[in-house]
Amino acid sequence: MNRPAHPPGSLRCGLDTLDQFDEIIDVRTPAEYADDHIPGAINAPVLSNEERVLIGTMYAQESPFKATRLGAALVARHIGDYLETLFADRPRSWRPLIYCWRGGKRSGAMTTWFNLIGWRARQLDGGYKTWRRHVIDHLADQPARLNCIVLTGPTGSGKTRLLQALGQAGAQILDLESLACHRGSLLGDLPAQPQPSQRGFESVLLQTLENLDPDRPVFVEAESRRIGQLSLPDSLLQAMHGGRCVRIQAALPQRIAFLLQDYEHLFHAPDAFKDVLSRLIGLHSRQTIHAWQALIDTDRRAELFQALVQDHYDPAYQRSSHGHYAGLTMAPTFDYDPTDPDGRRQAVQLMHQLDLGHAVLAD
Repeated sequence: MNRPAHPPGSLRCGLDTLDQFDEIIDVRTPAEYADDHIPGAINAPVLSNEERVLIGTMYAQESPFKATRLGAALVARHIGDYLETLFADRPRSWRPLIYCWRGGKRSGAMTTWFNLIGWRARQLDGGYKTWRRHVIDHLADQPARLNCIVLTGPTGSGKTRLLQALGQAGAQILDLESLACHRGSLLGDLPAQPQPSQRGFESVLLQTLENLDPDRPVFVEAESRRIGQLSLPDSLLQAMHGGRCVRIQAALPQRIAFLLQDYEHLFHAPDAFKDVLSRLIGLHSRQTIHAWQALIDTDRRAELFQALVQDHYDPAYQRSSHGHYAGLTMAPTFDYDPTDPDGRRQAVQLMHQLDLGHAVLAD
């Protein structure tokens, strides 16, 4: 008979028990937590960023014993502070799951003390590294179950706005640009909203994929391999490339009006906007870039976006043609007005045009 992975009485448990706990606590440093963490976990670091560096340096250059002794004192001090502040109101029945980098001393110390107090705390076996391996393994196979309907179309056609309207209308969507905090183009940085790390993006992506119903189609916007600084998993790209496609088409005046709404924030920092445009030197002549930058200086916004659409974005879209998308040659066209405030109505029209019926809608 095989022995259980965690014998009775063990304070360790695996990822398969996540839903059995009231709270997940990440005791790693704020920097480690910011890079990536189990979705929903709160950060209660038992060593600060600076303290972890200090302990690591002392361990390597002076004495492992001295480093461990100082580390224990710092960890105990932080746990004591949390008992009087962050966790002071937790009831007797509270069940937290605690993890650190490898499931070692940091999470072990907090787990031990919490159990001595009377809480039924458990330590995640293998720590964050167990979670990271789970993400890598499941991102390799999870997208294969998706039945993708891919929205294609040139810049300014409002694909993201339509995608979100489809979600509001009851369709199942995968909004990659929202997860990546980026619009997916040269001008795609969101104001005051940095992109997550690659690992952080993959964690929330997996959580989103696992919440999708494989028996219902999922709408997704056509994307290249990279969204800003982040890369999409090959498995997801393959699922999208093999999906059914829809060509989103919008009139040029509507596209320009939509872009003026969506990218208005760029004109609040004109020098930064001009710096971004300078990255296009090589694809366009310096004379062209300087002319576009002059349109920023004179606040001729509509002229600038029309020039960008006609001379940069549309030619680039035609060159790419999304050749990886197998369903593009047979894709139906949907005429869309991204400036129409009633986006839900247009989303419902698209669902009827595709004759998907109740297969699209949630039960």
